[in-house]
Amino acid sequence: MNTVKKLLVAVCLISATQVVAAQDKKMPPVDPSPMDMAYFPVMYPYVCKVKGEPGTLVARTVFSRPQKKGRPIFGNLVEYGKVWRLGANEATEIEFFRPVTIGGKLVPKGRYTLYAIPNETKWTVILNKQTDIWGSYKYDQALDLLRTDVPVTPSDEELEAFSMVFEKAGYGANLLMGWDKTQVSLPIRWAETPATANTGKKKK
Repeated sequence: MNTVKKLLVAVCLISATQVVAAQDKKMPPVDPSPMDMAYFPVMYPYVCKVKGEPGTLVARTVFSRPQKKGRPIFGNLVEYGKVWRLGANEATEIEFFRPVTIGGKLVPKGRYTLYAIPNETKWTVILNKQTDIWGSYKYDQALDLLRTDVPVTPSDEELEAFSMVFEKAGYGANLLMGWDKTQVSLPIRWAETPATANTGKKKK
């Protein structure tokens, strides 16, 4: 076999090997706790961007949705009195596109991690400045922006998957969080800006 033929054979073998290697690559399986996203205004990309209805993006959460699968949740799978990532996998994150007020504290626009400490009658909701965190294993209380308590509301509806959704309120919005037969509501108030604040003084 001359040199040219040997080179052609070698090239063919390398090409065939690369094709097989490419075919052997597999996508990861579906996560048992899929990631989801909630907007305020609700369904903002579709309602405002596609349908063209008026609205300005205020807030967005990104969270994973663990499933109940017949397990007892609060006080068991999710322990009372311990910091919880508010879902599964990466800790839940919330992003504000304008200043808001939570628990009486001003929250500048930006991206934050959202944790909770569940208890039987209330949850302590935590807004933390460290982002891109897996679970709550590296939670650093020194980076908390705020903590606020919200009451637990028992529900007749049993939610199979952990869920989050915003609802409109007169002062801004509520972030509803629920799983199993437990729900809480986090009030989020639109913060006044210099352009919108009412000083109460009359112009001369």
